[in-house]
Amino acid sequence: MGQDQSATISEARCESQEIMRGLHEVGLGGAQAQRILAEVMSELLTIHVNSAYAGQWTSPSNIPEELRGWVRSTFSRFAIEILACLKEEPASYKNKSKDVTLVDVQRWQDRAICDLGALRLKELFEVIVDWDNDSKGAIEDLKHYVTTTAARSHLTTSFSAILSRRLLQPGAATTEILQVYICIIRAFAVLDPKGVLLDRIARPIRRYLRERDDTVKIIVSGLLADATDDLVATDVLIELAIELNKLTEISGAEDDEGDLDWDDMNWMPDPVDAGPDYKKSKASDVIGTLVSLFETKDIFVKEFQNIMGERLLQKETEFDREIRVLELLKFRFGESALQACEVMLRDVLDSRRVDGVIRKDQKLDLNERSEPAPEIHTKILSRLFWPALHTETFSVPPEIQSLQLRYATGFEILKQSRKLTWLHALGQVTVELQLGDRDVTEEVQTWQASLIYAFQGTTDGSSTALKKTVTQLKKELSMDESLVRNALTFWVGKLVLQEIFRDTYQVLETLSDSDLIVDASGQAAIAAAADAATSAVATAIRSEEEVAVERMGIFWQFIVGMLTNQGSMPLQRIVMMLKFAVPGGFPFGNEELREFLGWQVQEGKLELVAGNYKLVK
Repeated sequence: MGQDQSATISEARCESQEIMRGLHEVGLGGAQAQRILAEVMSELLTIHVNSAYAGQWTSPSNIPEELRGWVRSTFSRFAIEILACLKEEPASYKNKSKDVTLVDVQRWQDRAICDLGALRLKELFEVIVDWDNDSKGAIEDLKHYVTTTAARSHLTTSFSAILSRRLLQPGAATTEILQVYICIIRAFAVLDPKGVLLDRIARPIRRYLRERDDTVKIIVSGLLADATDDLVATDVLIELAIELNKLTEISGAEDDEGDLDWDDMNWMPDPVDAGPDYKKSKASDVIGTLVSLFETKDIFVKEFQNIMGERLLQKETEFDREIRVLELLKFRFGESALQACEVMLRDVLDSRRVDGVIRKDQKLDLNERSEPAPEIHTKILSRLFWPALHTETFSVPPEIQSLQLRYATGFEILKQSRKLTWLHALGQVTVELQLGDRDVTEEVQTWQASLIYAFQGTTDGSSTALKKTVTQLKKELSMDESLVRNALTFWVGKLVLQEIFRDTYQVLETLSDSDLIVDASGQAAIAAAADAATSAVATAIRSEEEVAVERMGIFWQFIVGMLTNQGSMPLQRIVMMLKFAVPGGFPFGNEELREFLGWQVQEGKLELVAGNYKLVK
């Protein structure tokens, strides 16, 4: 503190004393003035705390000790001086000191800590969001405040209201909510190691996350993410991958029955303010807390199986992260629940060995004319253990068909009584194109490679590039129109094809001046559109909606027959009749059938009038 500031403070203290003496002299002192003074001093204490310590969150924090010292040496002294001015009769300094006891000083210190706690509670959301930037000091300050049951209850109630207003809103992304939740877990592990406060705070967050459809997918994707990748997408919860790398010892699943360990000599009873359904847990176990978000393990295991299947079918050779996450979940959910995932992983790993043997035995590095052949590798999947896969079929180039036939022959020799079924839609291809003025190399999907192969060569030996329409390509490749258009969009974006007329395309052998002057942002936009079109249909695992539509489609003819013979029907009657009419019973519920019939209404096959479904004539 500088000399000028000290002089200003001393002058202000003298002026305050003069005012108090003047009030006493005119008869405004006494008990009434002391009560007003107490209110003013309390307000001054709050103002000092807010102005001096707002935003100071660095750790380790000595603010509580500093505040207690300030109350003892400065605030109490000022209170003694002011009270002396309001006494009925003048007194010496020794008599002044008797007006304020050590108990009064302790109460003022407790009041100052309460004001500091109130300040930190107002800042708590910002402290949590900024947790990774060393805001632990604010939590250390808050620990001095939550020492009573009333203070702990006030903290949980107030902070839950703040979270409901600022975080648990439809406009907040699920990734952002999970990131804040992870920071809350870490912060409250410091604030209350027993986990009672976190248990109260987390309940509305966990309830809200369970209602979001993408929560499980984001958690699993985060566990399987590459923590060392600086270019990871913003919607990936990379914190979980980092946490998994730090995890050196995987703890087993907690006992859901809550039985006591009678041999635990360090056992402690539950905290006095713990709720009746409080379950003691390791508050800092971020991954365990998120994995246990759903009461049933089936949801999490199913999503993990889908995402793991997607990753295993990519052109990767190492699956260390997948193995680590699988082992973690086996401890959490049990080995039987994840048996299918183990089989999937074993399929991919065993495929390397089988692929090498077949390629060597069948000499697949050469074609039938002993010339170098395109390199082909496979992943052999056990159909019953994998999620529903895309099975779209289309024609592949003759050279690939020949290699597939030789590969299948080698497999049947190696694995007798077993047969290969090729899933063309799941493959990836490295395509090298030699154009008139450039070479293009791309990693593409199989339908994109098959389509660009269809443009190979020229017409009647002339130098004119081939022109093909969407209809011709559909017929020639036996390919669905959506895949044809996706592939065309991709190659147009890569400046390999161009649309010369509506739905008519040809190869862009040489880039003209107008193509070359396209700015970088324009080329980036075209390439981004092409990649987006590919990613929209390139997933290997079919969605639940696609699987449900296919399964429900089996019963569509029953529904058509009922509505034709019986006329319009409400949903409940359709379900009842299906249960009687379908051999083995109808395996779906009312909500699933309502959703399926809603899709049929959107496609114009059904009408919904006054709660009854009827066929469109």
